[in-house]
Amino acid sequence: MSGGYIPTMWAPKLLIKFYEKTVMSDIANTDYEGVIANQGDTVTINERPTITINDYVKGQELDIEHPDPDNLTLTIDKGKSYSFAVNDVDSKQSIIKFTDDWTDDASRNLKISIETGIFADIYSDADSTNAGASAGAISGDIDLGVAGTPIALTSANIVEHLLNMGICLDENNVPDENRWALLPAWACARLKDSDIKDASLTGDSTSPIRNGMIGKVDRFKIYNSNLVHNSSGEFDIMAGHTSALTFAAQITKAESARIEKGFGTLFKGLTVYGYEVVKPTALVHSVVDKS
Repeated sequence: MSGGYIPTMWAPKLLIKFYEKTVMSDIANTDYEGVIANQGDTVTINERPTITINDYVKGQELDIEHPDPDNLTLTIDKGKSYSFAVNDVDSKQSIIKFTDDWTDDASRNLKISIETGIFADIYSDADSTNAGASAGAISGDIDLGVAGTPIALTSANIVEHLLNMGICLDENNVPDENRWALLPAWACARLKDSDIKDASLTGDSTSPIRNGMIGKVDRFKIYNSNLVHNSSGEFDIMAGHTSALTFAAQITKAESARIEKGFGTLFKGLTVYGYEVVKPTALVHSVVDKS
């Protein structure tokens, strides 16, 4: 308009964006995903029955048992999607690769959205012996905290608290391998500042407070996540075994198409999925705060 044209130059790189960590692939199993993907939107999962063991006296008649296994249904009943358009003019005049950067951002945020919803739901499915103020299938005297009366985690008691969560799994005969614990960042910091900061106690060559890696405590592989559910400062932390939670995605698609009324390209993605706590005795729930 002033008689000359000064073009606007776009920087070739987008500002770095940081994302919350997602850990679903590490703490859940996908044992039934193939069945769901190929045969339908539900699958019935049978649980192995418990066979009764009886005393026997020579010559007695046996009481014949007819086991009837319990079952539950894994249903693919949830979905997440994204869609955005890139105008042809912007795509031509910019040296930024809109498509690659924006679809990558969308896929990461889709994972975060799915995981946030799962963590806000599954903690309540932990077995009654693995939650509350009187947890422990055998001991019945382990306080894991309840809503309104959380356990205040400190550097002095956090290791003991994880050990107590481990006892709950032990008393439900959960295997030692493939155990995990999910903690918010502040709890991980207090864990690093606990007794395990002494490398000689853990057998590591370097203290966790120096290298930042926690690794395993007791038999738990520790995961740090900002997606741990919390309500008014009370955090629903969980620990368990990979057999506790099953996750299945039936449809995961990313497509592009020309915009019908305009000049540009539409990019869209869809994930249809389901999840279920299939072994409640392999999941532990504790309510904690950082006061």
